[in-house]
Amino acid sequence: MMAATPNLAGDQATLGRALAHLASPRCVVMTMGALHAGHLDLVDAATAYGGSVVVTVFVNPLQFGPGEDFDAYPRTVQADCAALAGRGVDVVYAPTSADMYPGGEPQVSIVPGPAGERYEGKIRPGHFAGVLTVVAKLLGRTRADIAVFGQKDAQQVHLIRQMVHDLDLGVEIVTVATRRDPDGLAASSRNAYLTPAERQRALALPRALHAGAAAAADGVGAEGVRCTLAASLDPGDGLTVDYLDLVGPDFVPLGGTSTGDATVIGAIRVGTTRLIDNMPVTVVGPGHRGCGRARPLPLSP
Repeated sequence: MMAATPNLAGDQATLGRALAHLASPRCVVMTMGALHAGHLDLVDAATAYGGSVVVTVFVNPLQFGPGEDFDAYPRTVQADCAALAGRGVDVVYAPTSADMYPGGEPQVSIVPGPAGERYEGKIRPGHFAGVLTVVAKLLGRTRADIAVFGQKDAQQVHLIRQMVHDLDLGVEIVTVATRRDPDGLAASSRNAYLTPAERQRALALPRALHAGAAAAADGVGAEGVRCTLAASLDPGDGLTVDYLDLVGPDFVPLGGTSTGDATVIGAIRVGTTRLIDNMPVTVVGPGHRGCGRARPLPLSP
């Protein structure tokens, strides 16, 4: 029978007592709270394994840089617990920073490696070291068998998989497809920051990614996809492009005559809000149809 109301654990000791009675396999869904439909998709995927489910709610200071929205990031633990009621979640672990980092910022952290220095890692130095460090700690504290993440954070998921593989952490990493709102915008807690006019401008990102995916399916080749992406998004009018590109499974830019599984990725700023998105694609041909009205965009990693 699904747990009606999850137990709330606010510190490591309380979490440890709650874990002692949970069934296997144990699935963990890691969030920063302000739960939306995309998070609930991850929870539903976790409950499908038939064991127990732990949801973590923690706004991790290590992954925010100077001037980012750490202080403003929504913290809605009680509403999050209410949203999880009746969904089969056994425990919500919502630690404080003092509980997660009792000695202050850790002296030892996870180095993301080359893939963590591109795109999000280049725009947000130190971000992925903070992400991987907290993920490693939460995997250890929850003693998870399976961890479920969203495809929207594709670069983050790639690095987590690499960390689990390289450090022999023995956890299965499961990815769930990106949830989109009816207008096509990827579900995100940061969408709440957008005004109605900004939200309309933000739709330029999923439209550009859809255009890139269609181009890949048309067989225009990697460079043709890249040109299509650039031609499909006009920066300006309160919209800034951080990056827009086509990458392979290792998050290296895909180019030349390369074919196979890939991802079109992008990050934009609309007003003061920063949004990321991506779409898996398959590059099926080396052709090139020209750049049309392409404008120079920040495509380099």
